[in-house]
Amino acid sequence: MIQTLRKLVKFDEFVAKYPDNTGKRYELHDGAIVEMPQPTGDHEEVVGFLAFEVTRECIRLNLLYFIPKTALVKPPENESAYSPDVLILNRPNLVNEPLWKKESTVSQAESIPLVVEVVSSNWRDDYLKKAADYEAVGIREYWIVDYAALGGRRFIGNPKQPTVSLYTLIDGEYQVSQFQGSDRIISPLFPELNLTPKEIFQAGGYPV
Repeated sequence: MIQTLRKLVKFDEFVAKYPDNTGKRYELHDGAIVEMPQPTGDHEEVVGFLAFEVTRECIRLNLLYFIPKTALVKPPENESAYSPDVLILNRPNLVNEPLWKKESTVSQAESIPLVVEVVSSNWRDDYLKKAADYEAVGIREYWIVDYAALGGRRFIGNPKQPTVSLYTLIDGEYQVSQFQGSDRIISPLFPELNLTPKEIFQAGGYPV
């Protein structure tokens, strides 16, 4: 289970103290420091596969995008900071990010074409809190990759099935499309990307 350290802190305090020398990963959720669970091997295989496929598409299209290792996304209106599983950054806009050089933190939609969260035990954060905050930032595209069908039935159906939920920003609000099995994932950001949930889930050892 995720452990929340209860003392509320400001973003500046958070980045000054964390990450610490314990090797643990933390996020800031409305002022609460949240220790993130160590990911499973399956989770990391899915993350690595997705990062590779997206990077390959960026290279093919000659996009000035890259995937940082530990950058943070800070919503504008609250004391939160997230470390997505896969974060695509638009390099030319980083000169406009006041927190980038010293704190590797971004908060502008123009800097963040895509965020991907691979679902683990804290699935409510991905489907509820992070979806709302990424929408508030104005991130054009947000993928929730639920390879183990951990999310609630109201999000992935009943019976629950491994699902990729793709949130696209339209008129300032997220509209969601969902993909399962051998569906081709339709990404407005990467319209020529040839990728299915089955391929993603099998990367994590989940036959579907």
